[in-house]
Amino acid sequence: MATFKGHEGWEALGDPSRFAIVQCLAERPRAVGEIAEVLPISRQAVSQHLQVLKSAGLVTNRADGTRRVYRLNPAGVAALKDQLDTFWRRALDGYQDVVEDREESS
Repeated sequence: MATFKGHEGWEALGDPSRFAIVQCLAERPRAVGEIAEVLPISRQAVSQHLQVLKSAGLVTNRADGTRRVYRLNPAGVAALKDQLDTFWRRALDGYQDVVEDREESS
């Protein structure tokens, strides 16, 4: 199974085509051809984007006959969520500190 690589996951999602592929895979696992059918990019481009997503730990694949079926890597997606939760908590804590400082100085 692919290992999530923090900053690489965010960088991979920064590309609109890769983000669209992740959205597509969030619905269900799919082969390259199935993804290319619903997105305005070629099969070759889909394959290249999937390799970036796989390298970043956001997708995995398995052989199904002559094709490869891709799916989201639950561990990679969970790691992104954990990072977002951490950022959000820090932002809320910072906001709370500012509000409390203003209340104390009033």
